[in-house]
Amino acid sequence: MKKIMILGASILQLPAIKKAKQMGLETVVVDMNRDAIGFTIADVCEVISTIDIPKVIEAAKKNQINGIMTLASDMPMKTVAAVAKEMGLVGISEDTALKATNKAEMRKCLKEHNVPIPRYYRVCELDQYYKVISAFQSCIVKPADNSGSRGVYLIQDTSNTISVEEAFHHSKEFSRSGDIVVEEYMKGPEVSVETISLDGEVHIIQITDKMTTGAPFFVEMGHSQPTHLVEEMQNDIKDVAIQAVKAIGIKDGPSHTEIIVTRDGAKIVELGARLGGDCITTHLVPLSTGVDMVECCIKIALGEVPDISLKWNKGAAIRYFESHSGVIEKIAGVEEAKKVPGIFVIDFMKKVGDSIQNIQSSTDRIGFVISESMTAEEAIFNCESAMKQIVFVYKVVS
Repeated sequence: MKKIMILGASILQLPAIKKAKQMGLETVVVDMNRDAIGFTIADVCEVISTIDIPKVIEAAKKNQINGIMTLASDMPMKTVAAVAKEMGLVGISEDTALKATNKAEMRKCLKEHNVPIPRYYRVCELDQYYKVISAFQSCIVKPADNSGSRGVYLIQDTSNTISVEEAFHHSKEFSRSGDIVVEEYMKGPEVSVETISLDGEVHIIQITDKMTTGAPFFVEMGHSQPTHLVEEMQNDIKDVAIQAVKAIGIKDGPSHTEIIVTRDGAKIVELGARLGGDCITTHLVPLSTGVDMVECCIKIALGEVPDISLKWNKGAAIRYFESHSGVIEKIAGVEEAKKVPGIFVIDFMKKVGDSIQNIQSSTDRIGFVISESMTAEEAIFNCESAMKQIVFVYKVVS
């Protein structure tokens, strides 16, 4: 029986663990949290941090794994690369892992390859920061090495000294290296491109429309497939995504590329050398295209050839609930919501009794609805109809 090592045992990795077991593989799952939900179904549980490269390599050798992967998280990508190199497995290189997880290195690489990106600066100290801020009227400030919208802040007017200082400290708090990126604020429709590379050829599987909270934190609150954008824009998006994936060196495996279509054309926001999160590739892509991207990634990690052929063209959508500061006292109407046509799943990351805050990052979201239909517009309507049935009762905490 072949063994696949999966880095992470949180709810994000559950689809990969379940799929691997369905494929008849032995799952060796790594997470520092011994109570992680994925350990309840894993065959072998290794209580190790997914970013502790030496210990993960040691566990990989001990278990004699045949492949390694992670599903929708950037943090373990350097570990995936290091294990693949050490054991001669299929995986991205250490150089690609760096470029796919550090926004400053990513920008540098893309610029060198003439891939369209926003104007940007990499800074660490406050005095550097103040010097580059003067080059913008408005800008985005973000940590160089974090994900899930953590630490992202829009400065709408750089003459506002309070906003400028707040943005620096907010992003700095979420930066592991201490580096932050200050970049041009791009306006236009935002999408992500879900791709799989095989032998250096980049295959576009789907383009996903994106909805965020907007300024100042830009937390993603919804996705739908296929995109509603016109064919000309789609072609531009595809070209830029393919250029970016090749530039950072992904030859075999998935990528999730975020793009904004500006008045000057498509430009890269970020690129991950892994499957997209927020249920995009685990749920929406299979519903809208019939392509099982999780299975594809497992097969690639094992050195096998995946089936990436599109089976159909339907609509799929996810919408996250709005939330308010306080303690959740009651969640009502879920059973009624499940009766709405096309509803695929309703799930919650927070429960009754949990304290919540206004949404500043993806970890603050309380739950979501996923639906399917013949078109994206119908799927979105189904989501929103189901959400209207669900009522949250909060206790305000002073």
